[in-house]
Amino acid sequence: MDKLYWLEKIKLQDRAEVGDKAFYLSRIMHRSYPVLPGFVIAASVLRKFLENLNSSEALVADLPHSSLHLDVNNWRQLRQVASGLRQEIINATVPPQLLNTILKAARQLETKYLIFRPSLMLPNMKQSVGSISGLLESQVCCCEPEAIAMVLKQTWSQLFRARSLLYWQQVEIDLQQINFAILVQPIQNAIASGLLVANSSGWEIQATWGLGMAIAYGEVLPDSYYIHPETGAVLEQQLGNKTLAYQIDKTNYRVDLQHITLSGEIPECSCLQTNFIEEVQQKQYALPEENLQQLIGLAKQIAKEFGKNFTLKWTIPQQESSRALYLTQVIAPQLGISNFHFLKGLGTAAGRVTATAHVIANSRQKPAQIPKGVILVTPVITPDWLPILQQAGGIITEQGGLTSHAAILARELGIPAIVNLANATTFIQNGERVLIDGEKGEVYRLGMNTVEDVNKQQENQTRKHLEELSPHHPTHSINFEQPMTATKLLVNLSQPSLIEQVQSLPVDGVGLLRSELMSLNILNGEHPNTWLNEGHQTQLLERWCETIMQFARAFAPRPIFYRSLDWRSHEFSSLRDNLPSSPASMLGERGTFSYLANPALFEIELTALATVQKAGYTNIHLLLPFVRTLEEFRFCRQKVEQAKLTQVPQFQLWIMAEVPSVLFLLPEYIKAGVQGISIGTNDLTQLLLGVDREQGQLAQAFDERHPAVIGAIAQLIRMATEGGIPCSICGQAPTLYPEIVESLVKWGITSISVEPEAVSRTYQAITRAEKRLLLEAARRQIQ
Repeated sequence: MDKLYWLEKIKLQDRAEVGDKAFYLSRIMHRSYPVLPGFVIAASVLRKFLENLNSSEALVADLPHSSLHLDVNNWRQLRQVASGLRQEIINATVPPQLLNTILKAARQLETKYLIFRPSLMLPNMKQSVGSISGLLESQVCCCEPEAIAMVLKQTWSQLFRARSLLYWQQVEIDLQQINFAILVQPIQNAIASGLLVANSSGWEIQATWGLGMAIAYGEVLPDSYYIHPETGAVLEQQLGNKTLAYQIDKTNYRVDLQHITLSGEIPECSCLQTNFIEEVQQKQYALPEENLQQLIGLAKQIAKEFGKNFTLKWTIPQQESSRALYLTQVIAPQLGISNFHFLKGLGTAAGRVTATAHVIANSRQKPAQIPKGVILVTPVITPDWLPILQQAGGIITEQGGLTSHAAILARELGIPAIVNLANATTFIQNGERVLIDGEKGEVYRLGMNTVEDVNKQQENQTRKHLEELSPHHPTHSINFEQPMTATKLLVNLSQPSLIEQVQSLPVDGVGLLRSELMSLNILNGEHPNTWLNEGHQTQLLERWCETIMQFARAFAPRPIFYRSLDWRSHEFSSLRDNLPSSPASMLGERGTFSYLANPALFEIELTALATVQKAGYTNIHLLLPFVRTLEEFRFCRQKVEQAKLTQVPQFQLWIMAEVPSVLFLLPEYIKAGVQGISIGTNDLTQLLLGVDREQGQLAQAFDERHPAVIGAIAQLIRMATEGGIPCSICGQAPTLYPEIVESLVKWGITSISVEPEAVSRTYQAITRAEKRLLLEAARRQIQ
């Protein structure tokens, strides 16, 4: 049972025992590539360990031969089984002979700390299931018997996580088909770590300070280098946003064996900690020049031997004598690690799902409906696609950026999305199976579906269960027992179907109720002007009132900021009307300017809000969009007063701060009656930088962390504070870049409104920021 394989001695026939990661790392080690030494705890060791558990539980007693055919629709059962299996493993004793063998081998590595890396080999017909990133994670521990025993069991137990069990069934793999080995290597604090991704379009290197977990967990924006594959020349480099780094800390090693989270997960034990990077160091590139050239040289060599498509993971350990760069993983189709078709786009909505592709090559021909649970592939998505998106399991578009409508809609609906994937409708065939990773922007083509009676509804339910089981799912990440924050946390919404899911979240209200998207459930595919022109004002008003009241009732007494229509007609081109077509412009007659030209629809909205007020709901407020001038605001305020909304003392009239003119006129707006502002970073960024947010090829230029945008946000917060009005932010900036939350809190933002999927991490960011400010204030008092 104590069989170990040293990395440099692995042979071809050992592949099943050591797993693919160790096997292929051994192969490049044999070719003199820089790889840290290590050994592998064979897959047969786990099988023997499971056989000797001697559990009274039926499911556990049958391991490792059980295929665990659970009912994936019964998520409570799935969690219960997963936590039971993992607890059995954690409570078991590692055989002394095995532990002594591992400890003896570990001491030969002459290291204080070890990293345990899962290394799997799946059945041959399942090699195309894609990356298992997020299912099985590396574990770090100190080189001591108790720590090794615990981390060994912790690593093994990940095979039986709820989301792991669900994934194995999703890709039709029985547990006994999985060869699960563990690669053990020395680890020490790193100067820098990262990866190199090579494909036909070029090479990209990513780098961050410290260990590579910061990139894997998406907690930093790494430095990026774009390399010419032929010459190795650096075509472009961009400084990232590296606010923290992972390092080893023995004092941080701890695990509570009795604690199981609400999701049935057992906390991971580790001796890792995060440190905040000093501001001076944040402005420096993490990858030293000599190591950059070394990495480029290694990539050139690998390209010659294994082809143009590969991924390298690397690290530079902290050593007194040298700054040697080591490869920690190599993935290349020619190595046999991934023999499936891989596509790369821009990940904009996190999540991972496998489903059938539904390709619509002409986005102007919007279908009435799509099969439930499919991954929709189309050139571009406009807001009027929302009704059919509610049936989708994921989205892929050829165009778009981080704040495009496809991205925003997907984040609200909680489905993964990838945009700016060129020629997606050409590469991906209608009806083929694809796996998409909305965080990494990766698409894996799994082949055509050979089973004609695939249950699309079942796939959609599986997706939802995966989201619910994810540790990042908002309903599992925060509970009401956690401390209150001074900065209010609000949520962006538009769909009544999401009310039940969102209303139980610990948010302080709805910071942005998007009327344009909300109205799509009301209009029955017709333009609102068509309703008015055909004399259906009464029916339209009734529907509008009923929908707004659903939100007001669900969140009372928490406030709801209803943003009146910001109608850009080209985005709703599929709605039937008899009006002249408008040019496809991001500006045009949008926002409050359109109310002056045609106030009828705005008056319908105000009447609906007043009706909701009369029904006893005083938590509804009005947020005016895209206000360009004081004259526009005064016109709208007059209409609001005529609708008698201001007769309710609790009512507040706010404006969106997204047109740069507000930067210069905010004091005048306050004098004119503005009671609060909400910063719309999407439009503010595109207007300040002159970049269309819908254009994915300009994604690098469209950055809401640009100094001009950050400066404008800081100025708006300061001016609002000086004017005595609240200031919120409801654009995508805090969702996409949670690291800016600390600055927002420091400047005095009163509330932050984000998509439902970002509630958890935004809450955590607010908590960290407020604690740091309190700590800094306390230190100043002591001094």
